[in-house]
Amino acid sequence: GPVVMLNLLIFREVADYSSSPDLAPEEPITGRQAYETYSRHTLPFLAAEGGEVIFTGEGGHFLIGPDDEQWDRVMLVRYPSVEAFMAMTTNRAYLAGLGHRVAALADSRLLPIEG
Repeated sequence: GPVVMLNLLIFREVADYSSSPDLAPEEPITGRQAYETYSRHTLPFLAAEGGEVIFTGEGGHFLIGPDDEQWDRVMLVRYPSVEAFMAMTTNRAYLAGLGHRVAALADSRLLPIEG
């Protein structure tokens, strides 16, 4: 059945394209900008598998949780099934742009939630 992926993201101050120099822009950009590039690349693949972003918000400090832990962005992405998620994440064309995500993020968490 459907699955919602909880994404917790921390952006790098400056995107690090050392793992994917072929994707690097001519001038340095922020991690947030690199993630926006990744998002634009990913949305068509997400839609093709019947998925959708259902919530995006700016993170912050926990109300209940570690005082020193803070996430820059929180996202909820719904997929019709785990198989649809796996199909997207193994698609060669999708994987060609994954370096933008790697360059963008200092840390992240991905938690599948099934209802």
